Amino acid sequence: MSERYPVLEGAEPFFFEGNRVGILVSHGFTGSTQSMRPLGEAYAKAGYTVCGPRLKGHGTHYEDMEQTTFRDWIASVEEGYHWLKERCDTIFVTGLSMGGTLTLYMAENYPDIRSIILINAAIEIPSMEQVRQLEGTRFLDAIGSDIKKQGVKELAYEKTPVQSVKEILEFMGEVKANLSKVTCPALIFVSNEDHVVPPDNAQIIYDSIRSERKAIHHLENSYHVATLDNDQQVIIEKTLEFIKETL
Repeated sequence: MSERYPVLEGAEPFFFEGNRVGILVSHGFTGSTQSMRPLGEAYAKAGYTVCGPRLKGHGTHYEDMEQTTFRDWIASVEEGYHWLKERCDTIFVTGLSMGGTLTLYMAENYPDIRSIILINAAIEIPSMEQVRQLEGTRFLDAIGSDIKKQGVKELAYEKTPVQSVKEILEFMGEVKANLSKVTCPALIFVSNEDHVVPPDNAQIIYDSIRSERKAIHHLENSYHVATLDNDQQVIIEKTLEFIKETL
């Protein structure tokens, strides 16, 4: 699929070359790399090699997103993984929202991944289910920028393609069905108040994965896009700590 629109300023993929430990960083549904760049920069500053791919159809225009499938989004993350594999001996994966779904997918399918860090990861969103029956409607309202911190805005689409919602529903179903394949260490961040992904997704993931080492960390002062919210520094510090512990 070729995208018709240019990449928005701030939505470009990012790459930082560091040591032989790589961190793959994935943004979420209708969002862009802007939501994950502060984390990527912090991980690079700590010496790690970091890759933040732009998911196909994202960071340009919602009409581009409408033409993509969840297989395209997986391919975008896999490209980032292979870029890291060429440079690193050990790979960690972290993701926000659907980026968390993609992180789980990678852990289910790439057993060499050392550990995963999930941030408000999505495996079921009941409020989206009614979209399966929608016919004749192409776009819905935006779902981005669920942020508690004043004056902060996520670079995300102002409309949500109906076709894309159907794609993420199918993708979440597939990932949820295979959660028992996840055995690597997992750190699960969850915002206690999230207006996009129900917080109980974190507990479902925790209960379903077979990782011997797993933990849930509650974020008290952020909404869905926690990576841009009040708990951003908490996520960075806890992630760096977790990576050191599980290396």
